[in-house]
Amino acid sequence: MKLWGRAGLGLGLAGALACGADNSLGGSVSELFPLEVSQVQILRNGDAFQVSYYRNNGADVDLVARLSVGLAGTSFIPGKSVSLAGEYEPGHQRATVLHLASGEPVRTFPDVKQGDIKLTEGGKIGEETSGTFSLSFVQSGDYGGGRSIHGNFFGKAADAGYGPDGDQPPFPK
Repeated sequence: MKLWGRAGLGLGLAGALACGADNSLGGSVSELFPLEVSQVQILRNGDAFQVSYYRNNGADVDLVARLSVGLAGTSFIPGKSVSLAGEYEPGHQRATVLHLASGEPVRTFPDVKQGDIKLTEGGKIGEETSGTFSLSFVQSGDYGGGRSIHGNFFGKAADAGYGPDGDQPPFPK
C-alpha cells in the first residue's frame, strides 16, 4: 500500500511538472542569462511568427528571448518542421533571436547555424498554439556565438497588427 501511495504521488508530481513545462527555455545560452519564464506572447501575421518569453524580475519584466521567424516559402502547419537556418530571401534571415534584460542593451544573437521549429497545434491568429523549437548560432565573437537555445511554447496566437499587404499599425503619439 505504501508503494502504491508513493507511485501515485510520483505520477502526480510528474503530471504537474509536465503542465508547468508548456512555456520553457533551455540551452547553453543559460550561461549568459537566466532562462526562467513567467509568460509567453505568441504573435502571427501573413509574413511572420513570433514567440516572446518574458520573466518577472522584481519591478521589471525582462524579455528573456524573442524568436522571430519569416514564413515566406514555408508551409507552417502543425506536424511539419520548418528550418530556422539560412535566409528566406537574400539579406533576410529566416529566424532571429534577441534578448533584452532591464538595464542592458538589446542583444541580437548571431545567425542561426541550424535548427527548426515545429507546431504541435494551431498557429493561426486566434488559435490555441503550441510547439517546440531548437537552434544553434554560428560560431562568432558576437554575443551568444556558438551557443544554443531550445524551447516549448503554448498560448493563443494574437494578430501581429498588420496584414500581408504590408500596412503597419500607426505609431502611438
